[in-house]
Amino acid sequence: MTLIALVALLVIGGFLVFVWHRLAIAPPWGRRWPAVVVALVLAALAAAVPAGFDVWGGRWTPAQMRPIVWTGQAFLATCLYLFLGLVAVWLVAVGIWLVRWRRDHGRLARRRLNRVASPLVALTAVGLTAYGAVAAAHPTATAYELSSPQLPQQFDGTRVALVTDLHAGAVRSADFTRRVVDLVNAQRPDLVVIAGDLVDGTAERYGREIAPLADLRAPLGVYATTGNHEMYRDTANWVRAFEATGITVLKNQSVPLTRDGATITLAGVHDWSGEGAFLPDYDAALAGVDPGGFTVLSAHQPRQAFAVEGRGVDLQLSGHTHGGQLWPIRYLVPLQQPMVDGKAVVGDTPVITSRGAGAWGPAVRVGADPEVPIITLRRS
Repeated sequence: MTLIALVALLVIGGFLVFVWHRLAIAPPWGRRWPAVVVALVLAALAAAVPAGFDVWGGRWTPAQMRPIVWTGQAFLATCLYLFLGLVAVWLVAVGIWLVRWRRDHGRLARRRLNRVASPLVALTAVGLTAYGAVAAAHPTATAYELSSPQLPQQFDGTRVALVTDLHAGAVRSADFTRRVVDLVNAQRPDLVVIAGDLVDGTAERYGREIAPLADLRAPLGVYATTGNHEMYRDTANWVRAFEATGITVLKNQSVPLTRDGATITLAGVHDWSGEGAFLPDYDAALAGVDPGGFTVLSAHQPRQAFAVEGRGVDLQLSGHTHGGQLWPIRYLVPLQQPMVDGKAVVGDTPVITSRGAGAWGPAVRVGADPEVPIITLRRS
């Protein structure tokens, strides 16, 4: 066992003991069975978590594993809200102890607090997880607009669908991919750009989950770039799997898009985390591109816009952040990225960052609904 794995087990174990204590021991229920029941439930749910990371992959089919995977991952979302709520209750109890530590009724006040608040926290955590699961299952199209004097008149009104962070694999099946494809096609886009994190796991095991992408329709084409999750495992095979569905993968390269004699450029780079043959190469991606023309860059992470500062990129399309996915994580995103979601200028480049169509880990979203941005290009 590696040191990292050992530390992770100790952290998870400590968390479970804390939750168990706050739910079963701190409120003195007067009987032993609540402590046993809570311990068994937490242990069963924790045992399902490794399945969500494909630890058991290959022993059962994805369809057989999916209920266990989904449950284990959803438990992680519940854990977040259990922890936040129970820590808050514990802090209030500490405050009561500090104020009334010499008085007997201080102990009674803490017991009443724990007995009332702990079950409420558990119900709230489960309720938020259930709400987030429903929200995560229904991505919607959101409208954006970008105006630029560099855009040729012939491309005025062009609609670009931005698909990111689908995370098809152990949790998200081909049925969810089909739902996203139908949503995109219903918007009748002129161009589809898939900006990374389409998948998790290996292409051999989960390649069928992206098969519906072959039905994406756009007159100017369907293009993709890699994300950090494509870099984690089986990168080359995933790139080949994307291409097998008819998607053009932009591997540090650009393509001209032509309409009525006018041309704009779509460029794409590998993810920030890529290495070796998959290292992002901005020079190669923008080689030969006219800085005076209109250029769209697909790059998975918003911070990649800093690497193209001063190179004449008129719009970068990104994802990666998930909008935080689970509140209040969105407030931590700025520690790594220059923006969370929506539209912003990074360096000197306008960037539109999607919250993503899918979800990583728990198929749960709270305060960051899934989306497929539809960007209308305008000549200003």
